Amino acid sequence: MADPVRSCPDHGYFTREACPVCGAISENVLGGERRTRLSKFASGALRHFPDDAGLSLDERGWADYDAFVAIVTDRYGWAEPEHVEATIATDPKGRFERLDGRVRAAYGHSVDVDLDAPETPVPDRLYHGTSPESVEAIREEGLRPMSRQQVHLSETVEEAREVGRRHAADPVVFEVDAAGMTADGRRVVRRGEGVYTTDRVPPEYLRLETDAEP
Repeated sequence: MADPVRSCPDHGYFTREACPVCGAISENVLGGERRTRLSKFASGALRHFPDDAGLSLDERGWADYDAFVAIVTDRYGWAEPEHVEATIATDPKGRFERLDGRVRAAYGHSVDVDLDAPETPVPDRLYHGTSPESVEAIREEGLRPMSRQQVHLSETVEEAREVGRRHAADPVVFEVDAAGMTADGRRVVRRGEGVYTTDRVPPEYLRLETDAEP
């Protein structure tokens, strides 16, 4: 379950016991269970089922923020606009972007959008967690986006392993030669906190973490 959200009048929302800037302590704005429910619905509506949620996305995945808030608060009778704002502002993975009266998911879409992400520095090595059953297919074909628009990569082994646990209790981790990919003209972009995406990772840029170094 997610941590509850608190609010500092001077420094906004936070998820620690006290405001990380001034040390102020406040009552919970949003409990952890409800925060998780709002986050899951918001992610789904902005990434996968905007039409079913009654939400209109433009070609870059942006939705009108007020319309989005109205949909969320209508679905959950207990939800207030500040609960939606707190969920968006404190997401630990940087799943959401809010700008100029609009909101969108930063990555992870299965609907057709062009995020038009700016170029950002990319680490030399990135990682991808998956199930042991997928190893041979990945060795042969590389990483493909499957049901999503792009392949998702993690900044650390630990984060990749956490993602891999969605698919298996004992996930394996592939190391990705991101430096080699970018040098060869393959675009890798940062989409959120510790999350990067690319169209595809061919086998020559992959090494299973248990493999011996060449």
